[in-house]
Parts: sequence; C-alpha cells; structure tokens
Amino acid sequence: MRVLLLGASGGVGRRLLEQGTKRGHVIRAQTRVLSRLADAPAGVEVVAADPTDAAALRALVAGQQAVVMALGATPGRRTTLFSDVTAKLILAMRAEGTTRLVAITGVGAGETRGHGGLLYDNVIYPLFTRPLYADKNRQEELVRRSALDWVLVRPAPFKSTSGMTPLQAITEIRPTTRLTRIKREEVATFVLDELTNDRYLHKAVFIGHAS
Repeated sequence: MRVLLLGASGGVGRRLLEQGTKRGHVIRAQTRVLSRLADAPAGVEVVAADPTDAAALRALVAGQQAVVMALGATPGRRTTLFSDVTAKLILAMRAEGTTRLVAITGVGAGETRGHGGLLYDNVIYPLFTRPLYADKNRQEELVRRSALDWVLVRPAPFKSTSGMTPLQAITEIRPTTRLTRIKREEVATFVLDELTNDRYLHKAVFIGHAS
C-alpha cells in the first residue's frame, strides 16, 4: 500500500518504517526536521512538514491509500496537537479520497485510564501523561465521528523487553483488565496488520501484555 506515516521519527514511527518497508509498503514519512530521518530505509519518501498546517497536510495525504498517525508530544505539558492535526487530517483525507486511518493513542485514553498497572496508573499518568490524554480523548472522539475506515490503537506502557504473558488485544475493558507492558516493535506489527484487515474496523483496541 501507499501509506502516509505521521510522526515517523518517533520510537514507534521508526519501527513502522522498518517493518513497513519489509512488507513492501511504499511509505511517505512525515517529520518536522529532515535530519531526524537521515537513516530512513531505502525507498522511504521523507517529507519535512508541519502536520498542523492544513495545506501541507493535504499535500502529504495526496495519492496515499492509508494514513498511520503516530505523533508524539512532550509529556507533562498541555497540548492540542493531537486533536488539531486529527481535525485537519480528516478533512484532507475526505478531500483526497483516502479512507483508511490507523491512529495510535495509548493507555489513558477513554476507558483504558486506570488499566495500565500500578506504576503507570499511580505515578506516570498523574505526573507526566495526563495532559496528553486530555487531548487524545478529543482526538479519539473526532476519529469516531468521522466517516473514515478507522482503527484506534491504544498500546500499554512501553517497555524494552517482551511480556511474560501473551499479547492481548482487548476491545471491552473490564474492571480487572490490566495491560502493563508492550514493546514498540509489537505496536508497529499490530498497526501494520490493521492496514489490510477489518477485524477491528471502527473499534478502539487496547493492546499489550498483562505482565
């Protein structure tokens, strides 16, 4: 597929570039600074662009069959980046006739709040990521209301090592649900899978390991 990747220089974004090119996808990689992707895999089209610029965003979307949104923001600071870009992205995708959107949000969005494990729920979320998720909730609502073929992917807290339990993909959060870890490589694999199947179409899916 021809895929636009927003946030290509981030931790998950880089894994998406690596795995996506191996799968044969033709990727247009957005970054704010070209030098951040100087080591991008061969064949990747790297474009320096501000994703909050509506005209630049539409130019990025033009000719693409799908969009993956992997943008990040500085923890601990209030932001409207996710909702601002999403609102403009939806308009750009409608205008260009691109329908598939896979957006990565995370644990703390919607009903996943309080389900990321003791450390995340009691330290990381209240001290660092709470401001981000206020806007990611707005982002998710915009995606849900769109007429796109969307999937919302909510990874558990990122870890550098694999979980001891199997990877789970959960669409119905129960009081006892806890997903405490996931590798960025696993997130990239899951997101790329969702470009070409409909098992979680129009759903928000919480992914990760229980331990």
